Amino acid sequence: MAMRAVVLVPMLFASLLPASLPVSGAVAGAGCGEQRLRVPGAERAVVACLPDLTTAGTVPAGHTDPADWAGLEAPGTVNPSGVPGIQIDGYFPDTSTTNTNHGWNHDSQFVIRLPLHWNGGLVVSGPPGVREQYANDRIIGDHVLAKGYAFAATDKGNTGPAIYQDGRKPGDAIQEWHMRMAQLTVAAKHVAKQRYGRMPRYTYAAGLSAGGYLVHGQLERFPGLYTGGVDWNALLFTPDGPSLLTTLPPALRAYPRYAAGQPGAHEEMLKAGYPAGSEPLWGVHYKSQWDFFQRVVREELDPTYDGAAQAGTPFCPEGTGEGCDTDYDYGSRPREVREAVRRVSLTGRIGRPLISVSGTLDVLTPIARYGDVYTKMVRDAGRQPLHRYYRVTGGTHTDGFNAAFPTLVRPMLLDFLTAFDRLAAWTQQGVQPPPSGNV
Repeated sequence: MAMRAVVLVPMLFASLLPASLPVSGAVAGAGCGEQRLRVPGAERAVVACLPDLTTAGTVPAGHTDPADWAGLEAPGTVNPSGVPGIQIDGYFPDTSTTNTNHGWNHDSQFVIRLPLHWNGGLVVSGPPGVREQYANDRIIGDHVLAKGYAFAATDKGNTGPAIYQDGRKPGDAIQEWHMRMAQLTVAAKHVAKQRYGRMPRYTYAAGLSAGGYLVHGQLERFPGLYTGGVDWNALLFTPDGPSLLTTLPPALRAYPRYAAGQPGAHEEMLKAGYPAGSEPLWGVHYKSQWDFFQRVVREELDPTYDGAAQAGTPFCPEGTGEGCDTDYDYGSRPREVREAVRRVSLTGRIGRPLISVSGTLDVLTPIARYGDVYTKMVRDAGRQPLHRYYRVTGGTHTDGFNAAFPTLVRPMLLDFLTAFDRLAAWTQQGVQPPPSGNV
């Protein structure tokens, strides 16, 4: 069930009924003992002591879901391993049921991992797209756990292709993402205190795509919870655009004509922000991402556009008219649509240090309409000293596209991890990161 931002702060810090379970499955040498851990506010929590919290251990042990991170990393990616500690899986009270992990059929699921050798820090993340809480295990979790950070991840409160069914009014489902991230951050800090005897000294928000949008949102809405944040190809909503509702329809219209060789279509794609040089990526994005995300996000923020239908008609031809997402024109929609988008929009008014990395060949959140624009928003808000922005030449939305386009797509994982290390040095040691620029 989604909630308005105005009620988030009192809800987060209210006295909530905790879930408490004894640690089970203790492993010799892991140092877990019989410590009891409570997750404040959780309705359910299952605690396990594991010999390895990274995916090298959690995959064979059944404590993660590889389907959740499929397509997010380049072939041959090598991750660290061998991090013993405690994992807690559970969920907060919620009324929606799209997340089927563990057979719970319950949203607002989370995972918290507590390494045996803790460095005093905590990293919190939300998944890209409509994925679930294990989506960042390979691209974020393994790496920060190996550095000694505790790691917590949320499913954002709703998952899958029908997130728009959550909540009572347009924008509720996306609004809930922000609340669930903050809720988990508060809870994970208290769990860390129970485990280690003190609260985390440093807490970072980290994420890709929709998870990157959450990083921005947390540093704008709840900066007091964090030391800083790092984002990767972050999604953006603004009341007047850009957002997916302004950048996807032009691509849905122009790409079929481009593929058919019709004059002017290529120029339309470039004008819409899709970068020159990214053309080989357009076809697969048209088939697997542009239409899907346009319909899902539009149904969440503008459900009356297609009447009683649920998320419109897939791949409806250009010229079909009202109700066809290919023909969607955000600028002509009623005022209440803009108000729904305003509810989930960002402002650039970050309150903590932020490092952003964006790929120059991103064709889901094109850099000229997303990364570049948010950087300008931060500057216009007077927060530029808190921000560094690195444009990664050859990077696209997810590293998984390197498999099909190995000579075109540069994997961005190392750039993201470098950004994380720079953020840590900046906030922990006062080492200023390099100026914003191209990588």
